[in-house]
Amino acid sequence: MTQTNTAANSGNPQRARILTGDTPTNTGLHLGHFVGSLENRLALQDQYDCYFLIANVHAFTTLAEKPDQIRANTIGIVKDWLAVGLDPSKSTFVLQSEIPAIAELTFFFAMLIPFNKVMRNPTLKTEIETKGLGETYPFGFPMYAVGQCADILAFRPDLVPVGEDQEAHIEMCRDVALKFNQLYCGVNNRTPAERHHLEGGVFPIPRAKIGRVARLVGIDGVNKMSKSLNNAIFLYDSAKDVQKKLNKITTGRQSPTEPGDVNNVLMQYVEAFIGAGDPARAAEIKRRYAAGDNLGDGHVKQELGEAINALLEPMRKRREKLETPEGEAMVHQVIKDGVRKANAVAEETLSMVKKAMKVDFGSRVIG
Repeated sequence: MTQTNTAANSGNPQRARILTGDTPTNTGLHLGHFVGSLENRLALQDQYDCYFLIANVHAFTTLAEKPDQIRANTIGIVKDWLAVGLDPSKSTFVLQSEIPAIAELTFFFAMLIPFNKVMRNPTLKTEIETKGLGETYPFGFPMYAVGQCADILAFRPDLVPVGEDQEAHIEMCRDVALKFNQLYCGVNNRTPAERHHLEGGVFPIPRAKIGRVARLVGIDGVNKMSKSLNNAIFLYDSAKDVQKKLNKITTGRQSPTEPGDVNNVLMQYVEAFIGAGDPARAAEIKRRYAAGDNLGDGHVKQELGEAINALLEPMRKRREKLETPEGEAMVHQVIKDGVRKANAVAEETLSMVKKAMKVDFGSRVIG
């Protein structure tokens, strides 16, 4: 049970606060994003004070030479969120580049984290390997791990909905918040994390909230679903493309009467996408599949395609409307409204941080 922190959550004092987000890319969001985080956000926006961050500054870590692309991707991810059903009247959309407090907090927090600890972050190491960066990545690439702490703590959330692969970042963020509260706010190092803010710390110690499917494997059946590994089904894929991608899945099974492995990628998708709406049907498919009860992979893929396309079709229709001039204007207004609300909270946090660090020599107002 999350304890609502009314002092921290001045935006809506009746609700605990959530912060999560995505880095904009040219390929958009996929089913792994949906079951790992977006699905959670849809449910949580009615229960929590939600802030959803578009990490367009972090996009420069690998696309610094392509600012036009980053801008287009930024607009695209807002459209994806709106198409999924995230509601800016219930939640605040935060454009990272327009929140100056995040950059200042990143610098302060960089003094609290040993460099070798940043470089041991398993998520960071995996991204360097996956993206084939070798030793060519800029200094800003590992710095973005510190920046993620600032992204989160600028809004003093209680919970951070993420995929399983992002848990290491949340642990680093917790370490920063704990150390800051102890060093600058006088919180005893024996104080339980959940009591830090109650004992005078600036920051609640946020906790990760993992989605219904912690790690959705890609259609290759081996690696986590990923844009860069070309094994993803995207939220904007047409119904035909969804089915084509599902048909590429291989299980090694030779006939409908051969007992199948209920842990293979096909059955994981059955659980994730058929089971979400009809658990009894998913259980029946898995039972027959395991028994070799005349249920072929092709039939399962067809039924899966119908379930996934039923999920995606409303998103496609909403996304199509956002491509009109009226839709484009709405997207820009959503960003402007979110920036105004997000800056109010982030500036409040920065003021509290500077006061705790004894560098509060002035004040500013950012709209």
